[in-house]
Amino acid sequence: MKNILFIIAAFFISVPAAFAQTASQPETTAKQAIILDFETGEVLYEKNADEKMPTSSMSKVLTTIVIYDAIREGKIKWDDELPVSERAWKEGGSASGGSTMFLDLNSKAKVSDLIKGIVIQSGNDACIVMAEGIAGTEENFAGLLNDKADDIGMKHSHFMNASGLPDPNHYSTARDLAKMAVYLIQEYPEDYKFYSEKEFVYNNVRQGNRNPLLYKTIGADGIKTGHTVDGGYGMIGSAVANGRRVIMVINGTSSMQARADESEKLMKWAEVSFKNIDLVKKDAVVGKAPVVLGVARDVPFVASKDVKATVSAFDKNPAQLVANYKVPLTAPVKAGDPVGELVITLGNGTKLTSPLVAAADVEEASFFSRLSEKFMLMVVGAPKYQ
Repeated sequence: MKNILFIIAAFFISVPAAFAQTASQPETTAKQAIILDFETGEVLYEKNADEKMPTSSMSKVLTTIVIYDAIREGKIKWDDELPVSERAWKEGGSASGGSTMFLDLNSKAKVSDLIKGIVIQSGNDACIVMAEGIAGTEENFAGLLNDKADDIGMKHSHFMNASGLPDPNHYSTARDLAKMAVYLIQEYPEDYKFYSEKEFVYNNVRQGNRNPLLYKTIGADGIKTGHTVDGGYGMIGSAVANGRRVIMVINGTSSMQARADESEKLMKWAEVSFKNIDLVKKDAVVGKAPVVLGVARDVPFVASKDVKATVSAFDKNPAQLVANYKVPLTAPVKAGDPVGELVITLGNGTKLTSPLVAAADVEEASFFSRLSEKFMLMVVGAPKYQ
C-alpha cells in the first residue's frame, strides 16, 4: 500500500479576544446537556447526556412527530375536527394547573389548531385530544410514542403519556432528545416551521411561545421548553447561524431565567467556536495509482462520497488526510473498482473515511506487451514507487 498525505489548512479572519476564549469548554448549571451539529452529527459538548431524566413538555416533540406520521399516512387530516373529552378538559385544561390551550369541554378543535396549541402553547389538553383522536385512548397513544422512539433510536427513553406529565416511568436522556430533534427536522421540515412561531391565539386567549431563544438574535427557530418539579427547567433548542444548524438540549436548570441564560450562552458558544468544512467531495480526484499490464501506466482515483466535518473555528490545520491505495494495480481496471481508502484525522482525534475508487477504465495491454512487461517484472521485480 502507498499513501499520500494532505494537510487541510483553513484560513480565518481575526476574532475578538472574548470570542477566542469560547474555544474552551463552557461551564453550565444545567444537570444534563448536549450540543451537536445537525449536519455532521458531531457532539460539540455533553454533560451527563445519557443520564435518565424527566422529559416534561419536551416529550411533546415526539407527540407531534407521531401526529405528523398519522397525517402522512392518511389516518387524520389537517382540517379534521376532534372532540374535547372530559378527560382532556379536566386533566389537561386550566383546572389542572398545567399548560393549556384553553379548549372548552365537549367542543371540537381542528387538527391544525391542536398542533399549534401543542407546539406554541404547550397545551396538555391539546395533547390528550390528539392522542384520543389518533389512538382512541392516551394509553394506546403512549404505545405509539414508544414504538416511534424505538424507530428513531431513542434506546434510553420511555413514555407514559402524550404531554410529559410527571410519571416515574416517563423519562428520556439529553442524547435521546437530541436524536428526536434531528429526526423531526430531517423528516418533517415543512412542519417544523410551527416551532418558530412566537404566539398563537385560540378561544380569545393570546399566548406566547415560551422558548426564550426565539427572542434572541442567534438564529433560533425552535424547539420546545419543559418543566417539572423533579426535573427542573429544560429545553430543546435549535438555531442556524452562517448556514449551520446546531441542536442543543439542556435540563435541570433552577428557573426560567436560568434556563434562558444557560441556553443562550451554550448556543452562542456552539455557533462561534465551530464551523463545518468540506474535507473531500465525491468524485474529486485524490491522486493517481500506477497500473501494470495495462494500456495506460496509471489511473486516477477519486473519493466515493462527500466528507464534511465540524471542526474548531480556531484551528488553522483542522484535518489531516492520508490516501492509502494499492501499488501497483493490475489491468484490467474498471471505473468504480475499489483501490484504497482516504483516512481523515480531525484535530480532536476523530477519524473519518471515504473509500477510494478508480475513476476510469484501464484495459489490458496487448498479449506481447503484457508478456514483455511480465518478463521485466520477473527479472527486476515490481517497480518502486515514490
